[in-house]
Amino acid sequence: NSEKVDAFLNGGVNRLSLGVQTFNQQFMKELGRDHDVDSVMTAYELVRNAGFASVNLDLLFGAPGQTLDDWQDDLRKAVDLKPDHISTYCLTFEEDTALYAKLSKGEVSIDPEREASFYELAWEYLPTFGFSQYEVSNYAKPGMESLHNLNTWSMNEWIGYGPSASSQLNGVRRKNFANIEQWGRHLLLDKPQKYEEWTNLGDAEIARDAVIFGLRMNRGINLKEICGKFHLSPSIFAEINLFLDLLITEGLGEKIDGNYCLNQEGRMRCDAIAKEMPELNQEVAAV
Repeated sequence: NSEKVDAFLNGGVNRLSLGVQTFNQQFMKELGRDHDVDSVMTAYELVRNAGFASVNLDLLFGAPGQTLDDWQDDLRKAVDLKPDHISTYCLTFEEDTALYAKLSKGEVSIDPEREASFYELAWEYLPTFGFSQYEVSNYAKPGMESLHNLNTWSMNEWIGYGPSASSQLNGVRRKNFANIEQWGRHLLLDKPQKYEEWTNLGDAEIARDAVIFGLRMNRGINLKEICGKFHLSPSIFAEINLFLDLLITEGLGEKIDGNYCLNQEGRMRCDAIAKEMPELNQEVAAV
């Protein structure tokens, strides 16, 4: 509503993301969302006219029964609204949801080849309307890439405010309580008890995450730059270096001006590649 929008703007928020998910009322119901398509359009008009510097739309694909034509229709309707940024995510089945129950009963199934075709359609469709892909699931008009996203994927520092928000600061990765009442009760406690999750991280751990998440970006990663950023010896990446070279040999990536980048086939498999990423040689001393 307008009061919430005004509060965001007065609080300094300059970018807002709307979780649209789909413009198809049938699939909205399948996804178990509480809002309807009409409320999406009302909210978007309110936000777009409010004066935010950037507006993003989140879309989900892979709903039970959804076809490629349905997905292209969602993409077309999103483009027609002229947002600055579009994020597209494959449906995941979270526990304690109606969809997860259907999956458990065999009423719906996961089809990786079908999911791949949805990814490929977005990769081909959105750039024709000026939305350049800069990460596996994210597209932006020129100069409108999400600075928060880029900062996070590069494993810099960030602070998350409010229930369920995550932060990475001073070698600590933490997550606020998701439950609003629980979050409120813990605000004044000594840390780390005030957070639902609290993990101390060393430079080497953050550097490895910088490789994993950096490969999701089209621009890829530069191991030499990551070493310098986290004050690590290049030899700590020896196994990862071999692994990235192997990806190139297998036709999943390339090396351009010192940057390792995944190609389209590699980006399609980025989650599997992340799981196979070797550990760092922790015995190598920092420089």
